[in-house]
Amino acid sequence: MAPEEETFRAYTQAQGDTYAVGRPGYSPELFKIIIAHHTSTGGQLGTVVDIGCGTGQASLGLAPYFTNTIGLDPSEGMIGAARASAQSANLPIRFEVSAAKALGTDLKPPIADGSVDLLTAATAAHWFDMARFWPSAARVLKPGGTAALWARTGMTVDPVRTLNGAAIKAVVDEIFASELQPFSKLGSKLTRDLYVDLPLPWTLEAPVEEFDKGSFFRKEWNKHRDGIENDDLGTGKTVTTEEFENLTGTNSTVTRWREAYPDKAGTEEDIARKMRRQIESLLHEAGVKPGEEVLRGQVAIVLLMVKKT
Repeated sequence: MAPEEETFRAYTQAQGDTYAVGRPGYSPELFKIIIAHHTSTGGQLGTVVDIGCGTGQASLGLAPYFTNTIGLDPSEGMIGAARASAQSANLPIRFEVSAAKALGTDLKPPIADGSVDLLTAATAAHWFDMARFWPSAARVLKPGGTAALWARTGMTVDPVRTLNGAAIKAVVDEIFASELQPFSKLGSKLTRDLYVDLPLPWTLEAPVEEFDKGSFFRKEWNKHRDGIENDDLGTGKTVTTEEFENLTGTNSTVTRWREAYPDKAGTEEDIARKMRRQIESLLHEAGVKPGEEVLRGQVAIVLLMVKKT
């Protein structure tokens, strides 16, 4: 079981703001799929609680469907950034500091038992203590409510559709496999593997009986990273090298590297900047002009949904 994430928990609001810029939101089509499945199986649209909400990207996308939206995250910095985003979007979302295992019992007012219609976690559940999360989820969900957990992998450079793509992919893979590997944790592997080993209510040592195993829904998109660019769910990506650097900077493994090398963070010796410069050099070798560097790549998505009885 993955240990709880401590890296993002320590984020300041400035780091949260930077994360919000570097990490893209989710496709509206994904929210439509989640809402359609939730409502078609009897789910209501009263209250949604988004756990591990970070800077609030999924919370903002879900809010228009619900009467009440609550975003929870253990990081003060992330919640500060989320509140700023909600205010900018003029959305009345309640963002509070609370971990997945507590799930709002530490708030004033707390999240009441049996009060939540949809419980979500967007690329976050791999850091939860699932043995404590699932009982908390069963406590707050209404009968017939839904838990929806999904994850999006990091971007894989497309070696065919990116100029000099094979060499660029090799450079990125090598940096992650060598320099960044010591800073990787199990949660990152759970995401890369599309949650195949994520603990579920019935796989725990003490199963959580309130969830209906027969209602379990699993859907994967672009598992083999062979999707079509600009598809409805956004599994195909086209980014500048600056955007790729910013995206890479939101990776928890990179954050831990920067904590280990604070004198290099944000400089030309920063691991994400180093990766970017090597990519740009390879693009220039292929004839790309400075200022026109673009990467094409793929992400994969997995969605898990289950009903409370």
